[in-house]
Amino acid sequence: MDFGYTREQEAIRDAIAKICARLGDDYWLKRDREGGFPEELHQALAGAGWLGIAMPEAYGGSGLGITEAAIMMQAIAESGAGFSGASAVHMNIFGLNPVVVFGDHAQKKRMLPPLIAGKERACFAVTEPDAGLDTARIKTRAELRGDTYYISGQKVWISTAQIAEKILLLARTTPIEDCAKPSQGLTLFYTDLDRAHVDVHEIEKMGRKAVDSNQVFFDAMPVPAADRIGEQGRGFEYILHGMNPERILIAAESVGLGRCALARATGYAKERVVFNRPIGKNQGIQHPLAANWMALEAANLMVFKAAWLYDSGKPCGAEANAAKYLAGEASFDACQQAVMTHGGYGYAKEYHVERYLRESLIGRIAPVSPQLILCFIAERVLGLPKSY
Repeated sequence: MDFGYTREQEAIRDAIAKICARLGDDYWLKRDREGGFPEELHQALAGAGWLGIAMPEAYGGSGLGITEAAIMMQAIAESGAGFSGASAVHMNIFGLNPVVVFGDHAQKKRMLPPLIAGKERACFAVTEPDAGLDTARIKTRAELRGDTYYISGQKVWISTAQIAEKILLLARTTPIEDCAKPSQGLTLFYTDLDRAHVDVHEIEKMGRKAVDSNQVFFDAMPVPAADRIGEQGRGFEYILHGMNPERILIAAESVGLGRCALARATGYAKERVVFNRPIGKNQGIQHPLAANWMALEAANLMVFKAAWLYDSGKPCGAEANAAKYLAGEASFDACQQAVMTHGGYGYAKEYHVERYLRESLIGRIAPVSPQLILCFIAERVLGLPKSY
């Protein structure tokens, strides 16, 4: 049993940290104030070959595992970029996993290299206003006429839809009442985001302004049948394949953000002098920060246990969900304590910790709520009856 990184993994972390160091706190503060996609980070990572870290080598990727991807994403968040930086490249890391696993060779050859090279950006469209986490109940329809599907409906909370050229889209091809199970009859597509048939409306939100979130409306958007991933009607099971990696990566990013906040808080506690002594001498400051460190490290162990299980081809649903839950809570607590450690200055944007606190909520909310994770663990691990 080895809890340390390999030399290759250490090299990944160091290389990502060096790239992120080019974009300092002032850069992310400006992105938080003004918005605007962090193109500089995206292109720097693309130029160094990192956008395909978990993609097959045959299509220009590095062929590494979710463990290495988690190390990379954690380093981005921990640099001070937080979720503003991590979310800008997140889709590259896990988003096209269904294409990697279920796409045919021609699709992979056509779809993966431009994403890996940073020439194309993609968004992931599953969630709908009325369905929420009940994915089987989505209403966006895809109607096949000849060799073209026509997609109509709406999606919500779609990240990067303002700037994406491509979209990974789940739509219903068979009415739910004609299916034996609600999860049947859903089909997955990876295609052009044809703006002649799409309206994209940005959602103003409390944090991560650099990475847009949107409501997207489709009006008979044409999609070639060649852009359908796998078999018609099996899209739900295809997206399930990417859910555990997504939870692992979100968890890794949450730990990275929490560590960043903790480092700022401890640095401030060492330097801030009140009553002729640094406030870090006070146990009222020390103890909460020490507890934050322990919670973050415990969550991190679950993150990398889940990543190891996934890369080893073993079941990891419980661990991936637990990692996401634990990391989300630990990150939020650390960011909140960082604000409180700074006192009034913690409320000021120039000290950055209030931005971390706002962004830490992403890791608690998305892509699944903490309450549903608790339900999952209760049912699937503890064997308790289903509650919903």
